[in-house]
Amino acid sequence: MTMAKAGVLITGASRGLGAALARVLAKQGARVALVARGREALDAEVRAIRAAGGEAHAIVADLGEKDAIHTITGAAAALLGDIDVLVHNGGTLGPAPLPSLTDAACEDLERTLAVNVVGPFRLGKAIVGSMLLRGRGTIVHISSDAAVGAYPGWGLYGASKAAFDQLSRVWAEELAGSGVRLFAVDPGEMDTAMHADAVPEADRATLAQPADVARLIAAMLDDPRIAQGERVSASAYRASR
Repeated sequence: MTMAKAGVLITGASRGLGAALARVLAKQGARVALVARGREALDAEVRAIRAAGGEAHAIVADLGEKDAIHTITGAAAALLGDIDVLVHNGGTLGPAPLPSLTDAACEDLERTLAVNVVGPFRLGKAIVGSMLLRGRGTIVHISSDAAVGAYPGWGLYGASKAAFDQLSRVWAEELAGSGVRLFAVDPGEMDTAMHADAVPEADRATLAQPADVARLIAAMLDDPRIAQGERVSASAYRASR
């Protein structure tokens, strides 16, 4: 799909992969709305995109709060009109340092699920209806290798991402033939603040750069090889190009 004038809504877009993807798509001509909790960082990203000649808008909201969905969808409709691409990138690791499941609080699991699963579910429901009426649209779920691997300390996040993967698969099946495309992306380990919070001892030189992964995701949006409901590994996709 062409990005020229496309309306794109990206959650978790004040830093890391979300911010990088917003910059890449805006450079391609998309009109992007960036969602995040922190206004200062979000406004800085919007200013950077506008300074480079792109169109960007900030929507300050907490994806884990039920009422925030009305804020996001209302603002996005007013700023962009139709949403052509929805990227569910926003997420939380839970408390840091990462606790074992034995030591984790029940409230931490509830919050992680609220941000990583329930929030995207609510937002997806709010956006997909208009896509179905138009018979077109793309939804991208950002997954993680923690959804399929058992890593000590990553239980809360991994459980939420596993649930999100299943949500992706079922929703994609239900949307098949409607003109609405849905697929998931495992971006791999990236040099982000979230990764540094989780693994502060990691060698940053071994991690992928968010901008590089963002360019791969931008290419996926226009790649007919990606099947409905597919879970795409960014590193495997890079190797296939």
